[in-house]
Amino acid sequence: MNLLVCIKQVPDTETKIKLNGDSTGIDPAGIKWIVSPYDEFAIEEALRIKEKNAGSTVTVLSAGPDRVVDALRTALAMGADNAVHVELPESADSFMAAKALAGAIKKEAPAELIFFGKEAIDDGAAQVPQLVAGFLGLPGCTVVCGLEYGSGTVTAKREIEGGSFEKVELPLPAVIAAHKGLNEPRYATLPNIMKAKKKEVKAVKLADIGVSQADQKIKLKNLQLPPPKQAGKKIEGDAATQAKTLVDFLRNEAKVI
Repeated sequence: MNLLVCIKQVPDTETKIKLNGDSTGIDPAGIKWIVSPYDEFAIEEALRIKEKNAGSTVTVLSAGPDRVVDALRTALAMGADNAVHVELPESADSFMAAKALAGAIKKEAPAELIFFGKEAIDDGAAQVPQLVAGFLGLPGCTVVCGLEYGSGTVTAKREIEGGSFEKVELPLPAVIAAHKGLNEPRYATLPNIMKAKKKEVKAVKLADIGVSQADQKIKLKNLQLPPPKQAGKKIEGDAATQAKTLVDFLRNEAKVI
């Protein structure tokens, strides 16, 4: 089987975000970049399929600036066979990224399954898997936390509102957007990390896949950081005094009762 996995490199959740000079984006200086956690489930699922089907290959793709090659090498260290870097500007929106990924996928050998994470943790847009499926004319399913593989089909268990689940059967090839619970991603071993540093990462330019800056639909004009949290108030006294003071604060200052 030929399996493709599209991943995104995002800031680590512990990174303190700063805005760039004109507040149109974040300042990348000093950021620790990681593979978006939901994408790790996508990588792991493809690797598990590969292990059960001799002769299968796993190719990872990532669209972004040069730094995303590090994310691709992380996936290679986990066990992926090939990597493709789709050169994309830092400012690209979901539509442009999806069109670029779809164009790069069309240049690869036909795949039975194309995996994504359900969303990237930096913008939380949750749009790219569906857009890629649309560009490729393939069925797709998102928020997938369970998969059953049949002959020419895949049945996806997906989470819906209210803590419920539904099952969707899709003909292959198909696009799957992975959610937490689908599997437990593996750690890359040190020998594989060293090997991944030497593996070739194929570069794809936008001009080669018919994508240009004109495909960017959204441009950010002004970003603002959340206001700093106000210091909390400590209520002194015995329990009765504290309760009275708290009620007075909620009624007269917070005005929530």
